[in-house]
Amino acid sequence: MKNMLEKRTEKGGMERQSTFLGWLSSRRWVTVFILPIVMVIAGAFLMNLNTQKTGPANGRGSTKASFEEVPEGEVLLPAINWYAADYLSGIPRRVMLRTTIPNRPRVNVTTYMVQPGDNLFLIAEKFSLKPESVLWGNYEVLRDNPQLLSPGQELNILPVDGVYYRWQAGDTLEAVADFFEVGPEVILEYSGNRFDLIAVTTGNLSIDEGTWLIIPGGKRALKDWGPPAISRNNPAAAAYYGSGYCGEIYEGAIGTGAFVWPTVARTLSGNDYSGIHRGIDIAGAEGNAVYAVDSGVVVFSGWSEFGYGNLLVIDHGTGWQSAYAHLSAAAVTCGQNVAQGSYIGAVGNTGRSTGPHLHFELQSEIYGKVNPWDFLIP
Repeated sequence: MKNMLEKRTEKGGMERQSTFLGWLSSRRWVTVFILPIVMVIAGAFLMNLNTQKTGPANGRGSTKASFEEVPEGEVLLPAINWYAADYLSGIPRRVMLRTTIPNRPRVNVTTYMVQPGDNLFLIAEKFSLKPESVLWGNYEVLRDNPQLLSPGQELNILPVDGVYYRWQAGDTLEAVADFFEVGPEVILEYSGNRFDLIAVTTGNLSIDEGTWLIIPGGKRALKDWGPPAISRNNPAAAAYYGSGYCGEIYEGAIGTGAFVWPTVARTLSGNDYSGIHRGIDIAGAEGNAVYAVDSGVVVFSGWSEFGYGNLLVIDHGTGWQSAYAHLSAAAVTCGQNVAQGSYIGAVGNTGRSTGPHLHFELQSEIYGKVNPWDFLIP
């Protein structure tokens, strides 16, 4: 009975096997396309499984190896998965962009092309310098006057705050250092000047005429190139300043001593008040209205020769004067009385200007030029 059942089971199994093969053969697309793929995957799986158990053929990296099995002088290496890359089985190690090499400071002078909308303070901030250093590095171009900045100029950019100086015939190191208020060693030891160290130590240093030197920490006095004091009693004092000067003596309106805002915009366009910029640059579109900050008499109306373009100056008869520069047009003329808040001109981009704005200054007989932020009514 048992033999019969076994035969029947065997026979039935063979019959079922025959039926399955017949089904496969009746579907040729399965045999041609699917079956080879299944066989390849199965083979790869079996080979990978065998490798993990026994290690590669040369015996290195086997997880079954013990210290006794490693020949003398050989090194036991970790198991290697020969069929899967690391980045498929875990998080890969990426390239480290930062290194332990420090960032070295710049020691050479570079150049920068002035762009529309630039001002002295923006350029200085871009290169981590003081605004004075931008002026002191470009005396031949700017003459220490921020208002001479204009698009297209090529400026020297110093690597450090200080002065850029061209050696003249008859100069001595001690005299140059004293003029710029530094010690001679500051000039000698600065690597960007590239002095011959042997000549320096032996006292045989010779500097050729025309050599440019970087004076780290050097400084010098700056001239105020803005409008001078122009009173209604002596308007001819500004004759040198440009064709807009007024030569007559005038009488007229007296101000209140309080100052309203001079234009419709209330924000800076770049330059704030400082020791090298004795006014504020107020933002605005060309053509925006400009108003008299207080009542008074016009004592300058026209072109300025020192970078301010079309300029108006009003004497308020109280010891105060106000100046409005870079105007596109002036609506008042010499000797004219103006009331506080009245329209006197339009914001422009005339003179040495990198974009439309109003350069505004306040001057007192007692205090000189003051910071307008401290006196203008918001």
